[in-house]
Amino acid sequence: VQLQASGGGLVQPGDSLRLSCAASDGAFSKYAAGWFRQAPGKEREYVAAINWSATDRYYADSVRDRFTISRDNANNSVYLQMNGLKTEDTAVYYCAADLVVATIALHHEAEHWGQRTLVTVSS
Repeated sequence: VQLQASGGGLVQPGDSLRLSCAASDGAFSKYAAGWFRQAPGKEREYVAAINWSATDRYYADSVRDRFTISRDNANNSVYLQMNGLKTEDTAVYYCAADLVVATIALHHEAEHWGQRTLVTVSS
């Protein structure tokens, strides 16, 4: 499964942004998906995960109640709605997929990694 993230940009603190991740084929509907980010000079950080049927969603404490992960299997896509953005949310964001949601949500790993999109939160 090939993944392509998009939707990043420059926003101000408090703004919202929606990231999208498009998968290359319909097999994506069988995969759990997630989002990660990496800020300059920092290690990769897990952000959120969703199982294949969208019945279970998981979030890092740092984004809980501000970010929402969702998916549209008919369009082979997963989304990250980011509200109340903070300067510390600045990072490159990338999506990932794995057959097992726990791999992403608990172990913060994935079988497939997508391209990145930059989110900059600055006044």
